[in-house]
Amino acid sequence: MTVSIEIVEDPARVCADLMLDACASDGCTQIVLAGGSTPKAANEIFAAAVRERQLSLGDVSFWLGDDRAVGPDDPNSNYGMIRATLLEPLADLTKPLIHRIKGELGYAVAADQYEQCLRHSGVGRFDLLLLGIGPDGHTLSLFPGKPAVRERGRLVVGVPEAGMEPFVPRVSFTLSAVALAKHVVFLAEGEGKADALTRAFGPDAVPDPAIPSSLIPTVAHNVTLLADDAAAAGLAGAARS
Repeated sequence: MTVSIEIVEDPARVCADLMLDACASDGCTQIVLAGGSTPKAANEIFAAAVRERQLSLGDVSFWLGDDRAVGPDDPNSNYGMIRATLLEPLADLTKPLIHRIKGELGYAVAADQYEQCLRHSGVGRFDLLLLGIGPDGHTLSLFPGKPAVRERGRLVVGVPEAGMEPFVPRVSFTLSAVALAKHVVFLAEGEGKADALTRAFGPDAVPDPAIPSSLIPTVAHNVTLLADDAAAAGLAGAARS
């Protein structure tokens, strides 16, 4: 299991730079966005940089790695957060394509629809896939002890019961979808993530379905963890920059 661990002062800003780099590549760029406070900050920094540089995102497609089975205006919607922090600030400048998980249809129908959208899109690879990590070691909406962790036949799965708050159904990429990514980046900030990071990526970590984040390196060849000092407290020997 190989993960490039980078301890940085501001993971969100480094992530935004990676998003900008991905958008600068030739051809259509495919980026998978994440929910959570650090990805939210990364979206804001990225949008500000795009506006400052007057960049066009016409060749960029955004996907969601997971979302709650709610409507786009629900406070729990990852799409709603992305719309507010990335899409709306750039609406008068550039309009990237975003594939929304239609959670208001219910977790099962929404998962089937997103699966078909992904399979029919012609996307063979994601250029960049962003992930968070929960205090229980979950990532995406792949929670310890839930069937979605073991799913390999589908790219998208419905999750009828979340493993932590908010306890609403979810729709999530599976590990098979993660395997399509050229570069997977975990974002983690704060001491509240330290234990989960140690269990998933620390010196004694091994792939363990009880810690879903630890399984990502088994399917993705290029995995980077961006963490601040507090989150990386248990990652002995990690590089700091």
